[in-house]
Amino acid sequence: MEAIRSRTETHLQNVLSNKSEVRHIDPKHNLGDADLLHQIGYKQELNRHYSTLQMFGVAFSIMGLLPSIASVLAQGLESGPAGLVWGWFIACVFIFTVGCGMSFLGSAIPTSGGLYYYTNYYCPDSIRVPLSFLIGCSNSLGLIGGLCSISYGFAVEVLSAVAISKDGDFDITNAKNYGVFVACVITCVAISCSATKHAATLQTVSIIVNMFLIILFLIAVPVGVGKNYSFNDRAFIFGNFENARDWGTVWSVFISLQPAVWVIGSYDSVIHVSEESRNAQRAIPVGILGSITACWFMGWAIVIVCAASVKDGDVARVLATDTGSPMAQIIYDALGKKWAVAFMSLIAVGQYLMSISIAIAISRQIWSFARDDGLPIIYKWVKVIDPRIKVPVRATVFAGVASLILGLLVLINGSAGSNALFSLGICSNSLAFGMPIFLSLLPYGYKKFQPGPFYFGKVVSSFISAVAVGWCAFIIVLTMFPDMKLIDRDSMNYTVVINVGIWILSLIYYFTWGYKAYSGPKSNLDDEGSDLSSNPQIDVLLLDEKA
Repeated sequence: MEAIRSRTETHLQNVLSNKSEVRHIDPKHNLGDADLLHQIGYKQELNRHYSTLQMFGVAFSIMGLLPSIASVLAQGLESGPAGLVWGWFIACVFIFTVGCGMSFLGSAIPTSGGLYYYTNYYCPDSIRVPLSFLIGCSNSLGLIGGLCSISYGFAVEVLSAVAISKDGDFDITNAKNYGVFVACVITCVAISCSATKHAATLQTVSIIVNMFLIILFLIAVPVGVGKNYSFNDRAFIFGNFENARDWGTVWSVFISLQPAVWVIGSYDSVIHVSEESRNAQRAIPVGILGSITACWFMGWAIVIVCAASVKDGDVARVLATDTGSPMAQIIYDALGKKWAVAFMSLIAVGQYLMSISIAIAISRQIWSFARDDGLPIIYKWVKVIDPRIKVPVRATVFAGVASLILGLLVLINGSAGSNALFSLGICSNSLAFGMPIFLSLLPYGYKKFQPGPFYFGKVVSSFISAVAVGWCAFIIVLTMFPDMKLIDRDSMNYTVVINVGIWILSLIYYFTWGYKAYSGPKSNLDDEGSDLSSNPQIDVLLLDEKA
């Protein structure tokens, strides 16, 4: 340990002596996107094709409201219809505060590295490098977990449609789920490797598809219920807490906060594609908060319709459905076999578009981390950008391979493995979301923080950020709990093992080997000195920094 400590201290001194590692950034200067990126310390390597609407579409399409709710509806209903409905609304209030905190940071420093860059920038020098390394690993793991859970949700929806079409005469096995999951991941990676311009256009298509699904569901299902049976009353929807877990009712309701957190998650993807956005400082807050707000209220309408449409108020029957999806059962009861198959097929299409969108976001996070020599071992290979199409193809492939390996959890008997895929993304990302916000509130970070165009003033913004940090800490603890008190192979929450294991291994790797390569975010402008000197405004900023 003494040897490790000595090497780390020596490395830290070298880092601190290199002032280019921690730059002074003033977002109030009216710089263009590429010029501001230069001030942050990076050259423009990706094409800027994303409009503000498409930035909204990145997050909104990853959230993929109706398909996402279909994937996690069971977890919400396990505390009863009231737990589902109120759990959604309450969680969204706090999710919005996290979105605000992240928008403050993203509006000030728009870079694909995002969360680990902010951690490094606002953290005291003594721990900024290892902590930013931990956040980079955690954020990458969370996004990979997101791709896994979304792709698994796609598999469940496809197989549910098949089960309904065969009148239940179809055995949904873990192996079949994994097979469809693999096909989804591989094809999404292939599509994500296409040129950025096409990927940006895909976000607009995804917005249209998702809005169509939401409107169709909110119209067709209530009409079907009205024709075939009666809606449940308000007391059932808003006041019936049926606990299907062996935890107490209150903690069961807390666990049912997770569906909203998972559905309205990965909004950091807007930051990860910020180096491909036009007018990024303003597009980031619109993308993050616009997508959260839209999903907050439209999602609340969807879960209310779901609770109102449970046939005969029999929640246990919906949870135990042979289709493998409570959403499929609700649609089947309301609209019949043909409509249910069609609906689940459309929902699967929406889920597939989500997988493509999050694969794009993951590749940008992994690429930016590799660009700073942070990705363990193979960073030199991953950070290469094809100069012809300007897309991080290798980072995308790496994300796909990692997802296929992590997705093997699906093969574990019972729901334990699949549940871990969903809570994994929540837990890892909550640490990555909360840490830079927390650091920006501490004295060292607070002095360095220079707000961008999106800011509510010191008092209000600090209060919102403090609430966001508390929520992230609570969610991390929440996702570590198993659904049942009695823990065995089938009920074990593998999120604890994977998340905590990766966090520990990340730090061990850094202090034994990673410190040799990773010294925090570093400039790659060395080969573009002429570009810097050609912009007098940047010259002034850099001279101020040296002074």
